[in-house]
Amino acid sequence: MVWITRARPDGTDSSGTASLARLWKGAVDLVFPAQCVACRTVVSEAATLCGSCWRTMPFISRPFCERLGSPFAVDIGGALLSPIAIADPPVFERARAVAAHDGIARDLVHQMKFRDRQDLALAMGGLMHQAGRELLADADVLVPVPLHWSRRWTRRFNQSLMLANIVSQRGGPPVDCDMLLRRKRTKQQIGLTKVERQSNLQGAFHVPDEKRAGLAGRRVLLVDDVLTTGSTANASARMLLKAGAKSVDLLTFTRVVNSA
Repeated sequence: MVWITRARPDGTDSSGTASLARLWKGAVDLVFPAQCVACRTVVSEAATLCGSCWRTMPFISRPFCERLGSPFAVDIGGALLSPIAIADPPVFERARAVAAHDGIARDLVHQMKFRDRQDLALAMGGLMHQAGRELLADADVLVPVPLHWSRRWTRRFNQSLMLANIVSQRGGPPVDCDMLLRRKRTKQQIGLTKVERQSNLQGAFHVPDEKRAGLAGRRVLLVDDVLTTGSTANASARMLLKAGAKSVDLLTFTRVVNSA
């Protein structure tokens, strides 16, 4: 038997499907109300922060270094570069982040990565889409920083890929998770010096031969959860540029401000 429904001017149909869907959503919201992704306070919309958490979120906004995205304490006008960006410029062109890696922002990164809070990707990716608008306008493709297959097997997901997917769904360019691969399982970067981090990442990334033609001349937006010293981003960007990318920018949820 085939049921035929007739659309009405208000967008519903003669079977009342839309009305039933609204009733069902209302019942679900009543039993399982939306919660702040940080403190679990009841909020009006899912995948958002409550007012209190929003006010304490260490958002990064201008004035900041146009190259590294690190905030300045004082606005002296014009496009600014930090002393570190001038003395030791990164391999990537520009970096942008939602917030400093502190307080609520740091907690969200840790909850997602180490406590299996995959549900946080929707809120975090949405904020990244807003913070990275100028980079997204120039990007041809989103490339998440890859995990080694053994680490992904243990964690069960790549947080950078999840965030990139949300950014893409919000209106960003397509995601290519096979354009950059990690062929070496590196040690955790935490606690390593800058020189040790660079040595640890030597030879860690590569672009497959079959991806090089599609990469040539394209503007890549690299996506990761956090920017610390920039060693991982630099190693990734260097490999993408060597394989033919026109430029590489970087978008993260947080950045360690003292490392700018």
